[in-house]
Amino acid sequence: MAGLAKHVDTDELMKTLHDHPAHSNKHGSNRALNHSTPYSSRYSSSVELSKFRIPHDGAPADVVHQLLKDELDLDGRPNLNLASFVGTYMEREAEQLMIENISKNMSDADEYPAMMDMHARCISIIANMWGAQKGEKAIGSATTGSSEAIHLGGLAMKRRWQEKRQAAGKDTAKPNIIMGANAQVALEKFARYFEVEARILPVSAKSSYRLDPELVKKNIDENTIGIFIILGSTYTGHYEPVEEISNILDEYEKETGVDIPIHVDAASGGFIAPFTHAKAGFKWDFNLPRVKSINTSGHKFGLVYAGVGWIIWRGESYLPKHLIFELHYLGGTEESYTLNFSRPGAQVIAQYYNLIHLGFTGFQSIMENTLANARLLSRALETTGWYRCVSDIHRKKGDLEYKKGKAQYEDGQNSADYNAGLPVVAFALSDDFKKDFPHVKQESVSNLLRAKQYIIPNYPLPPDEEKTEILRVVVRESLSLDMIDRLITDIVSVTETLMKSDKFDLAAWQPTPSIEKQHSSHGLEHKNKHKSRNPMSKGVHRTVC
Repeated sequence: MAGLAKHVDTDELMKTLHDHPAHSNKHGSNRALNHSTPYSSRYSSSVELSKFRIPHDGAPADVVHQLLKDELDLDGRPNLNLASFVGTYMEREAEQLMIENISKNMSDADEYPAMMDMHARCISIIANMWGAQKGEKAIGSATTGSSEAIHLGGLAMKRRWQEKRQAAGKDTAKPNIIMGANAQVALEKFARYFEVEARILPVSAKSSYRLDPELVKKNIDENTIGIFIILGSTYTGHYEPVEEISNILDEYEKETGVDIPIHVDAASGGFIAPFTHAKAGFKWDFNLPRVKSINTSGHKFGLVYAGVGWIIWRGESYLPKHLIFELHYLGGTEESYTLNFSRPGAQVIAQYYNLIHLGFTGFQSIMENTLANARLLSRALETTGWYRCVSDIHRKKGDLEYKKGKAQYEDGQNSADYNAGLPVVAFALSDDFKKDFPHVKQESVSNLLRAKQYIIPNYPLPPDEEKTEILRVVVRESLSLDMIDRLITDIVSVTETLMKSDKFDLAAWQPTPSIEKQHSSHGLEHKNKHKSRNPMSKGVHRTVC
C-alpha cells in the first residue's frame, strides 16, 4: 500500500549533501554520453542520476536501467516476503500473456472486445464459485483490488439504505456500519470517505480475534446500512462466522422489520474456501440470502500479480441504478460502476488464464498444499516449546485452544479434518520461553530473520488485545515443502542465537531509513511508535496485507 509522500525541498536537501563528491564537480562538466558499459559512464562515479527534479538532459537507457536495477536490489525478495498475501509467482505462459497485453486499458471496452469478453466470463465463473442463485442475475466488475471493491460494496449498501429510508419518509442523516477491530484499513476508509459511522467492535481471544456475533447483536439498529464480515482475518487467518451473524440478523428482522444486509470481504478467502475440502466450515456465500455482495483479490489467492480485485452482487436489484454510469466513449456505450476509470487489463486476462488453466482441481490442489504446509510450520513451531500459535488451522476441527504439552493432531487426511481458515501461521513466544529468557524480545526474531532475507512481521493484535504481539507467515503457493523446512531451521537457529545472547535489546537494530523516507513521509519507525499522533486504539490498522 503506497503511503502519502511530501514534496522534497531539493535546495534544503542539497545543503546537507554539499560535501558529497558527486556534487563537487571536480571532474568538470563534460556532458558526453559516450560509454562502453554503464559502469564506465560518468554516472558511475562523478554524476548522480537526478532524484527530485527532472534533469535537463536525459541519460542513456542502458545506464538508467542498470543503475535503477542496482538500487532496486536493496528491496526484499518478493518470494521471501512472507508478510504479504499478494502473489509473487506466475507461470511463464501467464507472464507472457500479461506482457503481450500490458498496454490494454480496461476503460477502452469498445476497442478491446475480446478482453471484455474475458472479463465477463470471469464474473460468471466467480459468481458460480460463490453460489450464484437461479432466478437472480449476478452482476459485478473487476477492480484494482479489494480496497476499491469494498468501497463499491459499502456504497451500494448505503444507497439502498437511503432509498428505503427516503421511501418510508425517515431520516437518513446517521448511517452506521459494523465491522470488527481486526478489519483491514480499507473497511474503515470506506466509512470515513463516504461519511458512515464506523462501529468498530472489539475482538478477543474468546472470539478468536474476529468479529463477535454477540457484540453485533448489541450494536445494530435501524440506521445500520450493513455488516462487513471478513472471510479470512489478516491478523490470524480466522474466518468470521458469516452464517451465525446472518441468523442473528434474520431474528432481528423478525423482531423489528429492519433488513440489514451482509457484505463479505473475502479478499483472501474468496479463492480458498470454494476449493478446499474444509470449505469455510459454514455457509458464507450467496447460498445465504442475506449476503448481498462479495469481494475478493485476484492478486492474492487468485494467483495473479498485483492489480486486480473482484466485486459481485447476487442480483442486479442490489446495485442501485443511479450508481451505474452509462458511458459514451470512443465510439461505444458501456455501463460502469467503479471508482477508477483507466486500469490495467492484463491482470484480468491473467485471471481468466488461471481459471481455465488450473480448473477446479488445480486450484484445489494448490490451496490444499498451502494449508498442509501451514499446518506443518505451525506444528513445528509449537513442538519447540518456544512458540505458541494464535492461528488454529493445524488443530483438529473444533479444537480452538492452545494448551501446553498437548499432543499435535496429525491424523487428518485433508483440510476438512482441521479448523477452516487461511494458510496463515500467527505465532508468539510462549509464556515459558518469556519466563526463561526475559531479555529476548519477539521483534528481534523478526529482525534477525530479515537479515536472512525473510520478511516476517511482528506486530500487535487489534485494540484491546494489543498487549499480545504476533509474528505472522502467509503461506503462499511458492512457499514449498523444501522452503518450509529451511524456514523452520532458520527460525530455530535465530531463536537459539537470541537465547545465547547477552541481555541487551537486539530490537534496537532497524534498517536505516532512506533520505527520501526521512524527508517525504510522516510515518514513524516501530521504535518511535509512541510518538504517533493517535494511539493504536484510535488509529487505522494496516495489518500487513
